[in-house]
Amino acid sequence: MKEVIVSPSLLGGNPLNIEKDVEMINNSEADWLHIDIMDGVFVPNIAIGFPVLQGLGKICRKPLDVHLMIVHPEKWIDLIASTGAMMMNVHYEACTHLHRVVQQIHQAGMKAAVTLNPATPVSMLEDIINDVDMVLLMSVNPGFGGQKFIEHTYAKVDRLRRLIDENGSHALIEIDGGVNAETAPKLIAHGADVLVAGSYVFKSDDPKAKIAELKNIR
Repeated sequence: MKEVIVSPSLLGGNPLNIEKDVEMINNSEADWLHIDIMDGVFVPNIAIGFPVLQGLGKICRKPLDVHLMIVHPEKWIDLIASTGAMMMNVHYEACTHLHRVVQQIHQAGMKAAVTLNPATPVSMLEDIINDVDMVLLMSVNPGFGGQKFIEHTYAKVDRLRRLIDENGSHALIEIDGGVNAETAPKLIAHGADVLVAGSYVFKSDDPKAKIAELKNIR
């Protein structure tokens, strides 16, 4: 039975008390901390700037799973690396030269992940699937938390799992958007490895219990 990796999204937390939320994550069963960086250009929202990310790197004891929803993410590779981030995740749709960006992320000492928006087909990754450490499938449109899960994501996970297995890739499959007690078991059954959950965790009365629930899905 494979282990489920849980990466709670700080986007669902309290922006006026981030330190308290991070301390909760430090003392929970969470594996990583998912951090969304938004620029108001690639997505219609702004969330967590680089100075905050640098501060998070100093207080979070979990690996940082940094998701850049921005244009020209390659400009910020060295800065992201300087925070101690474990994973730098860029959007396929934001990178004209994706292979080069993935190489640069690896050269900076981080793992490289690529994200696909809901309307971007898995087939677009055929020529890079062996170069990335993880693929994030957006199961909502990026930019805002608390959205409804897009049902065709299950079939998309199936297609991505086949692509990974057929190519002998070791890439993990991460899902972001609408992850909860109903969708999480199905996602794992279809082949997902990493669950990102924001509202489901941070808006609950007992966030650590929600994390434990996701962590122990079998």
